[in-house]
Amino acid sequence: MKQWAKSVQVALVFIGTVVGAGFASGREVMQFFTRFGHWGPYLIIVSTLFFVWIGAKVMLLSAELKAKSYEDLNKYLFGEKTGRWVSHIMLVVLLGVNAVMLAGAGSVFSEHLNLSYQTGLIVTMFACFMLLRKGMNAILTINTFVVPLMIGFTAFLVFETLKTPNSGHWLMRSSELSPWAAWLSPFLYAAFNLSMSQAVLVPLGASIGDAKLLRRGAWIGGIGIGALLLAGHLALSARMPGIAQFDIPMGGIARELGAWIHWVYVFLIFMEIFTTLVADIYGLTLQLHERTKASPWMLTMILLLLCFLAGQLGFGPLLSTLYPMFGLLSLGWLFLISRDRARTALPPKPPSSPTSTSGTLESPPRLSEPHTDGT
Repeated sequence: MKQWAKSVQVALVFIGTVVGAGFASGREVMQFFTRFGHWGPYLIIVSTLFFVWIGAKVMLLSAELKAKSYEDLNKYLFGEKTGRWVSHIMLVVLLGVNAVMLAGAGSVFSEHLNLSYQTGLIVTMFACFMLLRKGMNAILTINTFVVPLMIGFTAFLVFETLKTPNSGHWLMRSSELSPWAAWLSPFLYAAFNLSMSQAVLVPLGASIGDAKLLRRGAWIGGIGIGALLLAGHLALSARMPGIAQFDIPMGGIARELGAWIHWVYVFLIFMEIFTTLVADIYGLTLQLHERTKASPWMLTMILLLLCFLAGQLGFGPLLSTLYPMFGLLSLGWLFLISRDRARTALPPKPPSSPTSTSGTLESPPRLSEPHTDGT
C-alpha cells in the first residue's frame, strides 16, 4: 500500500507539471483538441499514449543514469556534443516559459484581484523562492494539494455540463479544419509539455530510483492527464461555438456557474501558474548548479529576476510569441527521444545508507545550503 501511495505521489507531480495554467484556463484544450470537433477525443487518446510512454521513459532513464539534471539525460540520448546543445536550447525555452508563467500570475492579480501587475510579480517571486528552499519535497507537497483540487473542479464542471441539453456535442460536432492539422495537434501538445516537464521528471526519476514505482506513476499520471483533457474537452464542446470568444474559456464557464465558482477558478489558475513556475525554476537551478557550482539560492534569485524583467513585456505578447516557436522545437525533441531504446530494467541498486531508503524522495541540496562535490 505504501508503494502505491508513492506511485500516486509521482503521478500527481507528473500531472501537476504537465497540466498547468494552460489547461486551467481552457486555452490549450481549445487550441489543440476542442476546435477539431469530433476528432477531439481521438486526439486526446493519442496524446495520452505519448504521455505514458515518454513520461515513463524519461523517469526510468533518469533513475538508471542517476541524472543530476536534464542535461545528463540529453547527453546520454543525443551524445555529448548534441546533448549539450539540446540542453542549451532547453535552458532558453524553460526560461521563456517561466517568464510567461510569472507574467500570467501578474495578470491574475491585476484582472481579478484589483491589485497591480507588479505586485503580482513580486508576491509570486517571493513565494516561489521561499518554497524552493525545501527542494523536491516542496514540489511534491504543493502538487499533492493543487492537483486534487484541479481534478475536483474539473469533475464539477463535467457534472454541470452533463445536465445541459448540449452535453452530447463533444461527440457529434464536426470541424472544417484540415485533418492534417488535427492529427499534428496531439504530437505538438505532447512534445511541448513533455519537453518542458523533463526539468522536473529527470530529478524526480533519479531521486525515486524504483523502476516499478516509476512505471506505475507514469501510467497513473498519463491516464490522469488524458482524463482531465477529455473532461475539459467535454465541458468546452458543450458550449461551442460561443465559448470560443473568451480568451480564458474556463473563466467563461466559471462565471455562468456563480460567483463562488469564479473565485475558486481564479485561485486554481493562479496555483497552476505557481506550481509550473516552481517546478521549472527548480529544474533550471539544478541544471545551472551542475555547470557553475554556484550557490543554488543565488541561482534561483537570478532566474527569478530574469523572469521578472522579461515579464514586463506582458502575458499576452510573451505567450503569442514564444509558445509557437517552442512547440516546433519540442517536436524535434520528441522525435529524437522516441528513437532511443530505453532499457526495460534498472541495474541493482547499492545497499541503502542508514539515512535513505529505496523509493523515497531524496532531494538534491536545498536551495538555502551551498553545495560542493563530495559532500
